[in-house]
Amino acid sequence: MLGFLKRPVVVKADINLNVVVLTAVALLSRLWQLAYPRAVVFDEVYYGQYISFYMKRIFFLDGSGPPFGHMLLALGGYLGGFDGNFLWNRIGAEYSSNVPVWSLRLLPALTGALLVPMAYQILLELGFSHCAATGAALLMLIENALITQSRLMLLESVLIFFNLLAVLSYLKFSNSQKQRPFSLSWWFWLTLTGVACSCAVGVKYVGVCTYLLVLTVAGVHAWHLIGDRTLSHVRVLCHLLARAAALLVVPALMYLLFFYVHLILVYRSGPHDQIMSSAFQASLEGGLARITQGQPLEVAFGSQVTLKNVFGKPVPCWLHSHQSTYPMIYENGRGSSHQQQVTCYPFKDVNNWWIVKDPGRHQLVVSNPPRPVRHGDVVQLVHGMTTRFLNTHDVAAPLSPHSQEVSCYVDYNISMPSQNLWRLDIVNRESDTEVWKTILSEVRLVHVNTSAVLKLSGAHLPDWGFRQLEVVGEKLSRGYHESMVWNVEEHRYGKSQEQKERELELHSPAQMDVSRNLSFMARFLELQWRMLTVRSDDSEHKYSSSPLDWITLDTSIAYWLHPRTSAQIHLLGNAVIWASAGLATLVYALLFLWYLLRRRRGIRDLPEDSWLRWVLAGALCAGGWAVNYVPFFMMEKTLFLYHYLPALAFQILLLPAVLQHVGDRLCRSPLLRSLFSGLVVAWYSCACHVFNTLRPLTYGDRSLSPSELKALRWKDSWDILIRKY
Repeated sequence: MLGFLKRPVVVKADINLNVVVLTAVALLSRLWQLAYPRAVVFDEVYYGQYISFYMKRIFFLDGSGPPFGHMLLALGGYLGGFDGNFLWNRIGAEYSSNVPVWSLRLLPALTGALLVPMAYQILLELGFSHCAATGAALLMLIENALITQSRLMLLESVLIFFNLLAVLSYLKFSNSQKQRPFSLSWWFWLTLTGVACSCAVGVKYVGVCTYLLVLTVAGVHAWHLIGDRTLSHVRVLCHLLARAAALLVVPALMYLLFFYVHLILVYRSGPHDQIMSSAFQASLEGGLARITQGQPLEVAFGSQVTLKNVFGKPVPCWLHSHQSTYPMIYENGRGSSHQQQVTCYPFKDVNNWWIVKDPGRHQLVVSNPPRPVRHGDVVQLVHGMTTRFLNTHDVAAPLSPHSQEVSCYVDYNISMPSQNLWRLDIVNRESDTEVWKTILSEVRLVHVNTSAVLKLSGAHLPDWGFRQLEVVGEKLSRGYHESMVWNVEEHRYGKSQEQKERELELHSPAQMDVSRNLSFMARFLELQWRMLTVRSDDSEHKYSSSPLDWITLDTSIAYWLHPRTSAQIHLLGNAVIWASAGLATLVYALLFLWYLLRRRRGIRDLPEDSWLRWVLAGALCAGGWAVNYVPFFMMEKTLFLYHYLPALAFQILLLPAVLQHVGDRLCRSPLLRSLFSGLVVAWYSCACHVFNTLRPLTYGDRSLSPSELKALRWKDSWDILIRKY
């Protein structure tokens, strides 16, 4: 029974020394003096704020992408013991002793280092030689821009890592498909493909480009699989279901998981709350939750409410009025009603309170029991501090003459009667008898006399309106729009009938007793929508550039300058690699078209397996470059050189593949092959020389003289900084 103990336990392993050596050198290149400089470098000022928010559990919103990348950076801070206490207010600020710089930069450095062995593995899986695979890895190793970007607290290297991991996993799966379908390794690589794709999208939205590329290649392969008559219908169905589960369901679940963890971590109110809905804000600890917790759920006649516009643009604001009136005559000569101004005010204020009144009764307090307001009910809105009624009539609005002016009615005893009846339209109702609910109900207020809808125009009033936002009556409702929708944010049941007592009541805080929370899916959908629609500051930046500038490396970015010496870090690519990668992409496209035309004429220059390998390499590498580059021409945002790095990584993979093809297929004589090999060695030596020359600007660890800095300014557009002593 114990006979197996008489024999030694032997474990055999195949170790590729190429991969081991390449990984070790890559780790050295990325991790060497990682904590230098101990100062905020360029976009670290941007990502560092979010890391601090995670450490303090404060909610934030970043329109540049989902939260997975930020969480990975925050994980480094957590493992390093960072407490979040650092003021990320300027580039170049020295890190305090409590900031674990090495730990915060570790994950981008590790992912950047792993690009080197992954490039090697991808070329091997594509069927190219070990020499070509080693060439791809070495090019990834000495590319200056990739080194710079991976040694800082930034996300591009993490994004590229997951992009390449998705491609490598799919190639491993595809090769397993030919030998051992439905084996354990087959399932592992297929599932890892879906996980890597979801992680790429979770780091930055542009990761969806690589995801769609992998889905396209997988779809083509699945189409060929359907046509394989050697497989039974059941077998084909199992293949398709497995791919759908791994490449569609798993990424969707992973994406939800990223937000689920994110919302668990950032549960406290913070500076980004205002862009979210009242319901979302009330679900966070502190902030609005402290005000709205325990408010009555159902709005009743006599309720005191504040009405927040759901659209909230250009800034979140509340329906507001004050004692001042519209000017008799506007600057353009038009007249007004000269009644009390109604605006949308972006700050909490006692003048934001309104009383929901029953038009058939005089009372401004809630009866016992309360009579709830329902969809379709007609109400009057009384301004709490001035007791004037919300009103609109056929008078042109101050800045939107196509719409009606909204005011609080002042009786000047002239032929302009009050028109202050509003019909409640609950937009998100489930039935026509639904009750108006605090925070949860989104409502439109439709004027009974003119059918105009209360709307935030978004225009800023002149000085006479205190630069507050214009509110109008939209005469022609063009369907649903958030600018016409309002929700009750703060709410209490009015108790004081006398005006002086009511004013004191409006100044006092609301009572609290119970809390209400949104479901995860409701918060996820709102957060997702806000992230996709929020507009960041698109003002021109000194180092911004266009996509056309990237290919020719016409731009650089000064990341950091030593406060006392001329040592500095620049995002600058290896010019030899960038130019060669662009040329290789062009050569591939020309060769592909040439072979395609000749195949159309019945001439097969390449054996079928070589042709398929050539097409797959182009689809993944040239296609990867295209899908990660072309979309930037259609983006209305400030762009920088580092946006090109994911596309460049795919170009670098294509370069050795093209070189091997030229050497094997186009250099037919031994002399030509020897000459071509010599040229490749000389070319790579030039790339190494450029890497070494730009190394001081890549690592920023050496002070250079003004003459040395001028010598490195190979293009006038490179903003290399020279101190004037």
